Amino acid sequence: MRNLVMVVFVEEVAEGLVFPRDDWPLHITLLRFDVDSSPGSRPDVVPHLAQLLAAPVAGALGAELTVGAEERFGRQGSIPVSLVDHHPLLQGLHEELFDAVAGLGGNVATPHHTLEGYRPHISHHNGKRPHEGDAVLLDRVALVDMAPGGKHTIRKILKLWRLPAG
Repeated sequence: MRNLVMVVFVEEVAEGLVFPRDDWPLHITLLRFDVDSSPGSRPDVVPHLAQLLAAPVAGALGAELTVGAEERFGRQGSIPVSLVDHHPLLQGLHEELFDAVAGLGGNVATPHHTLEGYRPHISHHNGKRPHEGDAVLLDRVALVDMAPGGKHTIRKILKLWRLPAG
């Protein structure tokens, strides 16, 4: 299985960027999932998934999101996050991604945090965090490999969609 995640980056990134698993740029997770990468499965799911998602991503790029209240997620509330206020384009992108992954026979890592249970948020990290009321432009959507080349200590941006300049 190939472990992938689709995110909206809040910080500047580039396609092909490799970073340590414990030093993510600030982001909003859209969906974390696994897809079959065994011999005999679809040769490479990344280009196929990128093609399926091109229109939904293009439709969401440019949406203006607003940072909401702080909350704590994870075991015993150990992860400080800033919620992102509901936005129909962000929710729609999440749902279309969920449908595309399901159509490929993929497995969603946290199904109870999807669809109606989706709570977009930005995890605070290394002193970096947004503040309630901050505006976030949905201008960078990425498909990230959670273990490129089988290396679980790093992450790699496989595909980056950007809002066109101007």
